[in-house]
Amino acid sequence: DKGRRVPEDDPMQQTQVFGRVSASGASATTVLPSATGTDVPTKRRRGPVGWFLRVLAVVLAVLVGYGALLVGVAYTGLDRVDAVPAGDRPVPGPGRTWLLVGSDSRENLTEEQKSELSTGSSDGRLTDTIMMLTTAPDGVATLISIPRDSLVEIPGYGQNKINAAYAFGGPPLLVQTVEGATGVRIDGYVEVGFDGFFEIVQAVGGVEVCLDAPMNDERAGIDLPAGCQTLDGAEALGFVRARYSDPEGDFGRVERQRQFVSALADEVASPAVLLNPFVAVPLFATIGDALTVDDGSGPIDLARFGLAALRATGENGQMLTVPFGGYATTDAGSVVLWDEAEAEALWSAVRDGTRVPPRLLK
Repeated sequence: DKGRRVPEDDPMQQTQVFGRVSASGASATTVLPSATGTDVPTKRRRGPVGWFLRVLAVVLAVLVGYGALLVGVAYTGLDRVDAVPAGDRPVPGPGRTWLLVGSDSRENLTEEQKSELSTGSSDGRLTDTIMMLTTAPDGVATLISIPRDSLVEIPGYGQNKINAAYAFGGPPLLVQTVEGATGVRIDGYVEVGFDGFFEIVQAVGGVEVCLDAPMNDERAGIDLPAGCQTLDGAEALGFVRARYSDPEGDFGRVERQRQFVSALADEVASPAVLLNPFVAVPLFATIGDALTVDDGSGPIDLARFGLAALRATGENGQMLTVPFGGYATTDAGSVVLWDEAEAEALWSAVRDGTRVPPRLLK
């Protein structure tokens, strides 16, 4: 403006144009003249960091969406069951705990499949596998095997093997029995039968295990050489069920079950499987069809369960069997006794959301 001078010592009022710097405010911007004579601010070009963050955001959004798709595919196929027991229950803990059950039900198998899988033809429903999967507030996940022959108090039936609870009253009585024996609140229930287990292993293309010695069990229908090998669905089922040929009996079996769960989790989470939608989508559909969960579980709960299983079987996870206290012979037959003091140390850690004492991790 003619006739008006800007004091040279007032930098907040100085304005220069035609490609020079405008200092009318606290921030600086470059201005250029337009065809009409009006100064037009120029846009700064994005640096490499800015572009990297934008690409990273897009990639993360795609991965989150893809993960949600896989969870949704599995969730839509789930079977539901009422697993909430009646009566008083332990108070919820600071973490989250699931009961993972492998049922020996053969009701969905044809006679040909029973023969192929060497399952026998029993009409009963027991639990070949009982595991507790729990997560602590610090993110550490723990997988605990509960021997099927553990002697416990079954509400309404007295002392018996823990796997009989499922036969007497299904999932609700099994959950109630586990809660009574451990004092741990069960937040979620996940069950898989013979047929579902077989189908999951088949869908993932088999699972590799490594054996220190040959394994032959006629009752389980397996004859495996020593060394590393990929097991198909039938072989995998025999591998996790065999106990009569194992010198450690049921304790050897539960250790093999954890070994296989870990190998299966690694296979499902491998890039070759997880990042290939032509493999992952059918696999997650099969997983959904194979699992039965409690009525209260939603998609987020299913995702949490999957992540907890991956953490428990990973490098920073914890896996163990309830501390052993000996054998006994009762009206229920030969049973497994827990080491009361050590078992209580384990359940106390789960209830409090703290890490399991290292001495128990064996």
